[in-house]
Amino acid sequence: MSAQCYSPGLDGIPAAQSGISYIDGQQGVLEYRGIRIEELAEKSTFLETSYLLIWGELPTGEELDAFQHDIRYHRRIKYRIRDMMKCFPESGHPMDALQASAAALGLFYSRRALDDPIYIRDAVIRLLAKIPTMVAAFQLMRKGNDPVQPRDDLDYSANFLYMLNEREPDPLAARIFDVCLTLHAEHSMNASTFSAMVTASTLTDPYAVIASAVGTLGGPLHGGANEEVIMMLEKIGSVENVRPYLEKCLERKQKIMGFGHRVYKVKDPRATILQSLAEQLFEKFGRDEYYDIAIALEKAVEEKLAHRGIYPNVDFYSGLVYRKLGIPTDLFTPIFAIARVAGWLAHWKEQLAENRIFRPTQIYIGHHNRSYVSVDERPGRSL
Repeated sequence: MSAQCYSPGLDGIPAAQSGISYIDGQQGVLEYRGIRIEELAEKSTFLETSYLLIWGELPTGEELDAFQHDIRYHRRIKYRIRDMMKCFPESGHPMDALQASAAALGLFYSRRALDDPIYIRDAVIRLLAKIPTMVAAFQLMRKGNDPVQPRDDLDYSANFLYMLNEREPDPLAARIFDVCLTLHAEHSMNASTFSAMVTASTLTDPYAVIASAVGTLGGPLHGGANEEVIMMLEKIGSVENVRPYLEKCLERKQKIMGFGHRVYKVKDPRATILQSLAEQLFEKFGRDEYYDIAIALEKAVEEKLAHRGIYPNVDFYSGLVYRKLGIPTDLFTPIFAIARVAGWLAHWKEQLAENRIFRPTQIYIGHHNRSYVSVDERPGRSL
């Protein structure tokens, strides 16, 4: 194969056809199944949007009621999974705990009937229902506390916030958190979705598919970036330090966390919505100390880098919203995973419809025709 065919990271190489989501990075457009993200954020809920992504159409009232009912019924996790999680080190990152716990679900639901619509629906229900419970449970157990049981009278987002704090959340906070989940639910062929699809193409179980995607999402160049944004704002410390910090980053050619996107060359539409959500929270519950720094940094980056198509992405404001909701920084990425389970499952289901195992090739750049040298004759090497 010619080296001219090589694209590092498969940049720009189509690897699948999909009807799930559409992005126009030049115009700042994101659609789920043809519906603009702005409209879904305003009018829909996370679970309704999840149904849309996975089954391709908005549910009828009866379908939505049944979907929500079944997810409420399956929120609890088996005691053996809880006991396993209690053995995790307290210092472990919640993403690592989530990956292990998601994989463990496959031990309890090991039947693999990928041609059975009932099996597929049950797997969707279990993963959407149980992943938030596992995230909240690990958060409490690493502090030495027993996990809080889900409440069947609370909707999806309110229940998660309740399980984190054992306190029923303010309705505005619950609604804003639900919109955050909707915004993060799907985003075309990103690294974690590709990971999920490669795993799914082997026809393994859906729990392994989600576990592989969680592991991919945890990296700082993907889902972990929202944690890095808060650390960056803490490091900057004040509005006065914004421009000196930016100049130093540019001089050293360092990445500015929360800015730039492989697809968007304008401001990420999700970032625009998240900024509005942050302002709603600040108006009711008080302004975040880092928000002014964030605004100043966005302005400074636009002045310096707009000509290169570098603007805020989804990670830039999401952390500020989660901070105001009282969510610990190292839970930001697991919350991203809670939302993205919907998109991963949509791609899993789509992959199964016309499956072909992923088997990319490579360009070999190593040696040829070398002879074996016995250990006594090998030259020494300094380490």
